[in-house]
Amino acid sequence: MKENKYDNTEFFEKAKVMSSAHPIEYLRVPIEDYEYPENSFDTVISSLAFHYIQSFDDICGKVERCLTDNGDFVFSVEHPVFTAEGSQKWVCDNKGNPIHWPVDRYFNESERIARFLDEDVIKYHRTLTSYVSSLLKYGFELSGLHEPIPSVEMLDMPGMKNELRRPMMLIISVKKWRKQL
Repeated sequence: MKENKYDNTEFFEKAKVMSSAHPIEYLRVPIEDYEYPENSFDTVISSLAFHYIQSFDDICGKVERCLTDNGDFVFSVEHPVFTAEGSQKWVCDNKGNPIHWPVDRYFNESERIARFLDEDVIKYHRTLTSYVSSLLKYGFELSGLHEPIPSVEMLDMPGMKNELRRPMMLIISVKKWRKQL
């Protein structure tokens, strides 16, 4: 596993203590390397991870294999409009006010370097078509697609009104239907 300066060992240990009365197994392994046990899970959930994975298609195959019949797969990613240009920064006027969000190279699915927590990170830009096509390829049926916006209560927070100007997140839910005999 790649060394990470943001070590989360203490969170794993705290989670184990807090959930010790429940049969939960905690693993620290890259998504791509996990051995997805066949027909083992009713639901697979992922939050904001797949734009860091080179092959979303491979992940769809692994998730399909590990889901039980009629299982659900729900995930969020950074929206393709958000990741398209790469820098993930507003184009601003000479006073620093956001003018517009840059969307460039949308159909060029490739690595993008973005700044996150003062670190350069590699993200993989995909189009909305690619996300949905990979899911359909593995027999999933789309059950939900959502581009969330900030709640009214959040709009007073600095910068939040600008979040109404472009989508930042995408949430997709699909179902693995029982195989017909």
